[in-house]
Amino acid sequence: MDQAATADLTPTAAHAPRPGRTLALLVLTAVGTVNYVDRQILSVLAEPIRAELHLSDTQLGLLTGLSFALFYAVVGVPAAMLADRAHRVRLVACACLVWSLFTGACAFAGNFWHLALARFGVGVGEAGGTAPSLSILADYYPPAQRPAVIGAFTVNGPLGVFVGASLGGWAAGQFGWRGAFIAVAAIGALAALVLAVFVREPVRGGLDPAPTGPVAPRMSLMDSVRVFLSRPTLCLLLLASGLASFVSNGMLNWIPAYLMRVQHMPLAEVARWFGPAAGICMGLGIWGGGALVNWAGRHSLKAYAYVPGLAMLVCAPTLALALNAASWQASLALMLVPMICCTSFVAPALALVQNLSPVTARATATALLLLSFNIVGLGGGPLAVGMLSDMLGKAEVADPLRFALMALAPVGLVGALTYFAVSRVIAADTDAVHRERAA
Repeated sequence: MDQAATADLTPTAAHAPRPGRTLALLVLTAVGTVNYVDRQILSVLAEPIRAELHLSDTQLGLLTGLSFALFYAVVGVPAAMLADRAHRVRLVACACLVWSLFTGACAFAGNFWHLALARFGVGVGEAGGTAPSLSILADYYPPAQRPAVIGAFTVNGPLGVFVGASLGGWAAGQFGWRGAFIAVAAIGALAALVLAVFVREPVRGGLDPAPTGPVAPRMSLMDSVRVFLSRPTLCLLLLASGLASFVSNGMLNWIPAYLMRVQHMPLAEVARWFGPAAGICMGLGIWGGGALVNWAGRHSLKAYAYVPGLAMLVCAPTLALALNAASWQASLALMLVPMICCTSFVAPALALVQNLSPVTARATATALLLLSFNIVGLGGGPLAVGMLSDMLGKAEVADPLRFALMALAPVGLVGALTYFAVSRVIAADTDAVHRERAA
């Protein structure tokens, strides 16, 4: 059953590859990289910003997580619905310009609230980036190639971590943390221009199996939500991906501060070593997760659940081991494995949503999944670590940030169990989708 279901995802020979699809993938990946640079740079510069603006770890958790994620998630659904109806390439280009301008506004912050308002704006702009971009790529590449293509696209996260840590750390050393924000804002504005000029809008649904019945109309938000929640696979995926994102974002947003504060790693060394290490490892995790599912999914659709589930099982104990190392060099070396594992869930989850959603509601369905990624993961992970660190600090626990990060390990184990539950329902849901498209 799994093999047949997988084969059905391949379009007919009449569907020729879309011209310009490689350029679209490269440019959208570059724009997505800017997205993550603007999101990550605050985490890299957290220590100098904390010292100058006198912020607590809870406030840093709010700035790196919830203040961004709340507006990102709330605006994400209407932005995705607009993408299901409007010119997606222009939408992403405009969104990139907006979030870049607000990133530049961070440079002029004088206190917590100034910085929070600028981060609200970054979140609003970035809400129009990922879901429309995935919808564009789904119309450039056929279903069987989407896990690997989405894996390649979502490498923009690790690339953003690498560029954000390396460029941000270097620019902060040369021009101060305010100058670093201005530098990355200028890069974003340039990326928006390149996207608007060089990438074409593809035909919607042109590479999917041709429907045998009448073409489905545009779906309302409530209809999209109803279809999404009718799939047990997608319901469980919301929970599993939220937990995995909680761990991933908790790590991503606090490891630089942990290395500098607890392990006494200089900011220049963070730019030199952490940026490349995190970028390469998280890139391997995201690309590897998509590539493994692309290969193993030919034999069993359960690979969409087993690959991220096993990765989270490995992530939990290796993270605890890295946090108890004796030096920043040893800690960073041991952190390589959990940094690979913590992002392996991204491409399989996004590809699964594309394959199980109606053609006319793909961007909206992706935004619903991103709600879990961002409210639970990006909003909750960094904030929970920051709050726990402050609580442990008030209790006079030595190195409270270390123990706050260790609390992410059991969350990862629960996420792994939830992914294994996904494996039990994915085949039935895929068969149901094929029957609906053939009706």
